[in-house]
Amino acid sequence: MTSARRPFVHDGIAYGCDYNPEQWDPTVWSEDVALMRDAGVDLVAINVFGWSHVEPRNGEFDFASLDRVIDLLDDAGIKVNLGTGTASPPPWLTRLHPEILPVTEDGTTRYPGGRQAWCPSSPVFRDAALALVDAVARRYGSHPAVELWHVSNELGCHNALCFCETSAAAFRDWLEARYGTIDALNAAWGTAFWSQTYREWGEILPPMANLSTRNPGQQLDFHRFSSDALLDYFRAEAEIIRAISDKPVTTNFMVTAHIENLDYWSWAADMDVIANDHYLDNRLADPRTELSFAADLSRGLAGGAPWLLMEHSTGAVNWQPLNRAKAPGQLIRNSLTHVARGADAVCFFQWRASVQGSEKFHSAMLPHAGTDTALWREVVELGGIVDRLGEVAGSRVDSDVAIVFSWESWWAAGTESRPSHALGYLDQVHAAYAALHSQGLTVDVIAPGADLSPYRLVVVPGLHLVRAADASAITDWIAAGGTAVVTFFSGTVDENDRVYTGGYTGPFREALGVAVEEFAPVAADEPLRLTSGATASLWSERMHVTTATEVDAFADGPSAGGPAVTRNAWGDGSAWYLATLPSPADYRALLERVAAEAGVAPSVRVSAGADVETVRRRGEDAAYVFVINHGHDAAVVEATGHDLVTDAAVSGEIEIPGGSVRIIREESLV
Repeated sequence: MTSARRPFVHDGIAYGCDYNPEQWDPTVWSEDVALMRDAGVDLVAINVFGWSHVEPRNGEFDFASLDRVIDLLDDAGIKVNLGTGTASPPPWLTRLHPEILPVTEDGTTRYPGGRQAWCPSSPVFRDAALALVDAVARRYGSHPAVELWHVSNELGCHNALCFCETSAAAFRDWLEARYGTIDALNAAWGTAFWSQTYREWGEILPPMANLSTRNPGQQLDFHRFSSDALLDYFRAEAEIIRAISDKPVTTNFMVTAHIENLDYWSWAADMDVIANDHYLDNRLADPRTELSFAADLSRGLAGGAPWLLMEHSTGAVNWQPLNRAKAPGQLIRNSLTHVARGADAVCFFQWRASVQGSEKFHSAMLPHAGTDTALWREVVELGGIVDRLGEVAGSRVDSDVAIVFSWESWWAAGTESRPSHALGYLDQVHAAYAALHSQGLTVDVIAPGADLSPYRLVVVPGLHLVRAADASAITDWIAAGGTAVVTFFSGTVDENDRVYTGGYTGPFREALGVAVEEFAPVAADEPLRLTSGATASLWSERMHVTTATEVDAFADGPSAGGPAVTRNAWGDGSAWYLATLPSPADYRALLERVAAEAGVAPSVRVSAGADVETVRRRGEDAAYVFVINHGHDAAVVEATGHDLVTDAAVSGEIEIPGGSVRIIREESLV
């Protein structure tokens, strides 16, 4: 981004939703706005999927309905998060220009009838979309209700990877700009293997499906290219808006499990404010902890500044194999967990539950059953709480612990030929995060190469791909007195997916004081025991210590007798290495030991277990302690101040009933 960020300015914490009035008869719109007021809604995203309504035919714009909706919201004092409407092309565009349709890795075209049926590299799609953006921006760029611009929607959710000839040509241009010469590309991809050496740029294709396995360097670069292509598209929309309107511009990220195709570290600087969509993923073993991780990663993308929860659900979604309804109170707990971890907006998809279409069974603020429902009453209750949290807006989260996270490592570690398909990069990250989270530690999620000076403890889980300079940032920080835990499969390859030779862990090897000779993963039904009595699974390594001290060893399995956990003094700091995946309890115990060594402890202590989350947000004049009790039993916390949830003064030992939340403004900064 070439200019300074435009701040998102809102009165307090925003409470809002996506609204799709085009799905409803206009006679319903006034009722909707009145009910929004009853619920406390003060920010509404509209025109997210409005293209076929505001441009029903090529070049013919009809803003009458959108004008009326925006005016209704404005008259009610509700601010607008205005979508550009470009998320999905209208039928007339794909009929006139079927060449914009995306192509999958097997070479087959994907057709209209859903959403995002467009190629990110298509100049035809871009010309049509930008004409719409220009018309919308000119129409509403100075409208007093517009508080935020919403570019497209969940860019790359379905169409991040397009393999059509237009994408192939754009990929070749991207590669030539990156490498300069075909010889440099051949060296980066290791094309001497399997007679893949290229002599001309025109010979290169995207990594299409083939009869064997694909070149992992080619796959890695195609992920990079695809992320950059969509970012370039975002920039094109944003440039038009910023030339016409002075309001901030963003798009909704998808920092959540299973969405891996965009490197948001490279996107973050282009956002005036970071916004994220998050949905509880009940396919995971521990969806609640993943929610906290995603919120912390969203805050990391914001550089520690507040961010916006653009979408989440009041209850069940509609796209998982089993779409679980949320338990009573869970809507409030989930929402306030995001706020605790830095969100300055709590917004839902969507306002009124659809009665037709693919998302008709997706929950909403106003359910099919109407207002005489427990869900509606909880929506209204949350609106009242959010209204009382206005003073929290703008405050930041305390943390002296960080996890290093890399989309590039996610891509590189997930290629087709790898030591084990039973364990993925995100599994490692989630396991390390859970071991810290269960202790009550608040964790920043940071990019490789980030400044580590604010932290006492840094965990580096499975950083398979690492640039030498980014590894040095970690090892130099350790030498200066930091404590780090590096876990298995880290430091394996460089930025070109080329293996560091001389023993795995590559550029971390000297600081860790170990030499990993061979990976020895095991099947999920082959438990591993360590000599300490701890248990582990899925992975072991055959290695020896050089300067490190063995802390624990494999008692059985393919690496029996070899080190499993080591610690090395490196300069003034400590470098720990973990060569397996401990059980959750044993992982927590290990990181408790390391945290104690690093002088790290929870900032808020409660008399309860892992079902209670505590986070402190700190502003210029006050600090706010969030205590979220996800369990059934009451918890006790010591605090003195004012509880913003119950709007009551508190002092001493405060009981937080099971399933409840307390947000306490402390009397003095601690």
